Amino acid sequence: MPKATYRPAATRLSRWLRPASLLLALLAASPTRAAVDFHIFTDNYPPYSISQSGQSYAHKAEDIGGLCTDIVKVIMARAGYSYAMKIREWNFGYKWVQEHADHALFCTARNAEREDSFQWVGPLAQMRWTLFAAPDSTRTLATLDNARGLKIGGYKGGIISKYLSEQGLDVITSGIDRQNPLRLAQGQIDLWATDGLTGPLIAEQEAGITGLRPVLSFGETPFYLAISKQTDPARVARLQEALDDARQDGTVQAIEARYGL
Repeated sequence: MPKATYRPAATRLSRWLRPASLLLALLAASPTRAAVDFHIFTDNYPPYSISQSGQSYAHKAEDIGGLCTDIVKVIMARAGYSYAMKIREWNFGYKWVQEHADHALFCTARNAEREDSFQWVGPLAQMRWTLFAAPDSTRTLATLDNARGLKIGGYKGGIISKYLSEQGLDVITSGIDRQNPLRLAQGQIDLWATDGLTGPLIAEQEAGITGLRPVLSFGETPFYLAISKQTDPARVARLQEALDDARQDGTVQAIEARYGL
């Protein structure tokens, strides 16, 4: 019978500690949530936030452009905060940001219902509430009452969709807003409710549809950077100061001019 070999406990433990130590070292060297000051979410909503790759999601700030995006990047730099920025589905970002400190979401329409859910930095831009008809439509509207009985496509969770539903209008929402212009062209909906600048851009980029007809503008809401309530208010104040300075010295106006505003 072979002679039994005895290994000291320290030797046996080292076999397990070496891989564990290596794993800890790798984790320490990897980016973590603590590695940046802010985690920022947005969605693909041109011209305010745009996935540069054309994909539905983006994982890096350099892959995200747009009017609000450019302004947010400026104020983060001026405030001296590091950040990670991602494009995700709107409802996910809206819920996630509310539950985590040092998280933010743009472009978020600020209204009375949302007021107490976030801290706010802005305004960044203005949302123009607009109803669009298909390019070949002859439909006209004088007021929202004229839209009763019509099928209106909207963005699930969006402030415009919610408002129209509260007015008793027939709103058929989609979690992917870029589907709505195609539904409009195919006659599945009669009107599409969206932002006045965003609608034509999404229709052309996502569905190859040009000539959407704006038939009614019925309101405006300011867009803000919404920041979780758990975030240090001093950080929020610093960001607001950076935005105010950028607007005062003309930086914000220069960004708006690049987008035709």
